[in-house]
Parts: sequence; structure tokens; C-alpha cells
Amino acid sequence: MRLACLLSAVFALAASGFASAQQAEAPRAVMELFTSQGSSACPPADRIATELARGDRTLVLTLPVDYWDYLGWKDTLATPANAARQKAYARARGDRKVFTPQVVVNGREAIVGGAGPAVIGALGRAGDVGLPLPVAVSAADGIIEVSVSTARAPIAKSRAEVWLFAVERSRSVHIDGGENAGATVDYVNVVRHMTRLGAWDGAPARFDIAADEAMRPGADGVAVLVQAGTGGQPGPILGAAQTDVIRPGAATTASRMVREQF
Repeated sequence: MRLACLLSAVFALAASGFASAQQAEAPRAVMELFTSQGSSACPPADRIATELARGDRTLVLTLPVDYWDYLGWKDTLATPANAARQKAYARARGDRKVFTPQVVVNGREAIVGGAGPAVIGALGRAGDVGLPLPVAVSAADGIIEVSVSTARAPIAKSRAEVWLFAVERSRSVHIDGGENAGATVDYVNVVRHMTRLGAWDGAPARFDIAADEAMRPGADGVAVLVQAGTGGQPGPILGAAQTDVIRPGAATTASRMVREQF
């Protein structure tokens, strides 16, 4: 009963956009959920993520990790890159806390993923501030185009990286072993691959990449993050966007990636 009430509150928050926001606005917060099919603590966090993804003010990314595979069930969606990203966050924060389920909001605040009120509170705080950097992404004719505009407000850290995440927008998995044996879990925006598009130095910029290079089997959408920090040390997220990707049946032209000053 408590979980049902919490999910109702989460959905209301997602739908309202933390306030009486206009529809289809850019996301004001990014929630990264590090989760594992092998941990019985994770399904409640997975449900919270699924509900929050229904709104348009939070960009939700699910990053299944592989470090619990030895317990008896190999996570069918996990990648070493997802686990490496979680560990990089822990190093950047200095607390070295790596566990599941764990939520990181806007690249800054880490919370226990199943602690619904804490997650909602962190997203509310992040949403009140918003993301200062306008980012847009579109996909057509086999090419994904990303544009980064002038910041809405001064940004202390003008050196950042632009990352493209290939995601599977929704996925249901029946788990046959481990702590969640017999359960079917629904996931949203599952990260299947990460591509570094390039550096951002504070000026408006554009990045193009062939969909065939960026995407992976099962992926049908992309998310873009502009994130402070370099050299594998992720910092605050400055801007974000997402879109669906419909891949053509035929192979696209050779990959191209360019950066242009407006």
C-alpha cells in the first residue's frame, strides 16, 4: 500500500513537472538509476524510474550494472561501461559509495534508488534550479544531430563533454534466477551504449553522428548529456535532451562527426 501511494505521488510529480510547467519543455533534471536484476532491492527503484519517465521534466536513464552477476543470475542488460560510470561518479564525489539501487541526479547528488521520498526531493531541488544549457537532438535520414546553444545563465565550468546514450525506451525482463527469481521487471530508457561526441568549450556547437555508429541492437532512442568534467571524471550535468530514433533498413552513409561554430 505504501509503495502504491508513493508511485501515485511520483507520477503526479512527473506529470506536473514539479510545478505548473508547460508541456514538452526541455528536461530540468536528469536521473540516472544504477540497478541490477540480481538484487531484490532494485525492483521498487525500477518502478519509480518507470513512473518518472512518463513526465517530460525528468530525463530518466537506467544503467544496469554487472558486478552482482556472480551471485547466481547474470543481468541480461548490464554492461561494464554502466558499472564504470557509476564508479567514476563515486570517485568524483570522493565517497566511493557504489551500490544498487543508486540514483544520481544531475551528476551531483547520489541517493538510495529505492528511497522514494529522497529521490523525489532530490529531483524537486534539481528541477527548481533547472539545467542552464539548452540542448537539442534530432534524428533523420540516418543521421543524429545534436546542437548546444548559448547558456541561459553563467556557467562556472565551461569545459565539458558531450555524450550520446543509445537507449532502449522500454524493456520487460523475466528473471529466472537469483534473488528476483520468477519476477518480471519493466525497465525504461535502458542505456545500451555511450558515445563521446566531443568537447564543449562554452560556445554554441553542433555534432553529427551516423545512427548506425551510435545505436546498438534493441536501441530505439537516444539521450544527450552535456556534462562538466574531463578524463573520465563526470561532473555536473549542464544540459540534456532526448529523442526517438527510427533506423532505416538500409545501411547509412559512412559515419561523420563534425563540430561547427555558429
